[in-house]
Amino acid sequence: MTVPDSRGEPVRAAGWEPIVSAIGPKVREVRQQLGLSLQQLAARSDVSAAAIHKVERGDMVPTITTLLKLAAALDRPIGFFVEDAGPEKPVAVHVRAAGRPGPPPDWVPEAEGVVATALAVPDERLRGAAVQADIAPGGSSGDTRPLRAGEELLLVVTGALVVEVAGERYRVQAGDTLHYPTDRPHSWHNPGAEPVRAIWWMLRA
Repeated sequence: MTVPDSRGEPVRAAGWEPIVSAIGPKVREVRQQLGLSLQQLAARSDVSAAAIHKVERGDMVPTITTLLKLAAALDRPIGFFVEDAGPEKPVAVHVRAAGRPGPPPDWVPEAEGVVATALAVPDERLRGAAVQADIAPGGSSGDTRPLRAGEELLLVVTGALVVEVAGERYRVQAGDTLHYPTDRPHSWHNPGAEPVRAIWWMLRA
């Protein structure tokens, strides 16, 4: 970012740029922590969803009035958005029930009859991930799932799954767990007449 000096010459405002560029990510981070959609924050703040989207992407620097409205709607002091530090990183990641993301795209790319949501998503600080899935009768992971270094812990909540790991066959019933490495061939299916609900906790090496 540059600003003109008293002679009209551009001067590099090095101290301002990181502060201004951090506003959008901070708005997005707090909005997501609160489980708010763009439309919900727009209704709370009286700032259009399109404008909030531009602010979050860094395509627009908010006016002081807009920033005051957003700060009030997000229940943060305005200083939180313009302090010299980067975006605040919470220690924990709170995923609200109504805002669960989809599972990792490479989790079961060939799945059939499966509806799944992520319970935890790995990032640069936290390596674990978790997925909850509802598997219809006959539903499966497809043929052998992608191999990767790491491990999975499966908990069957309701029903029963048949799981194959490196040629070994397991019937995992409600309340059972199965812990296995993911660098060996593995797949699963629901052979029963009732849906299965299961949770996978995953750790990639």
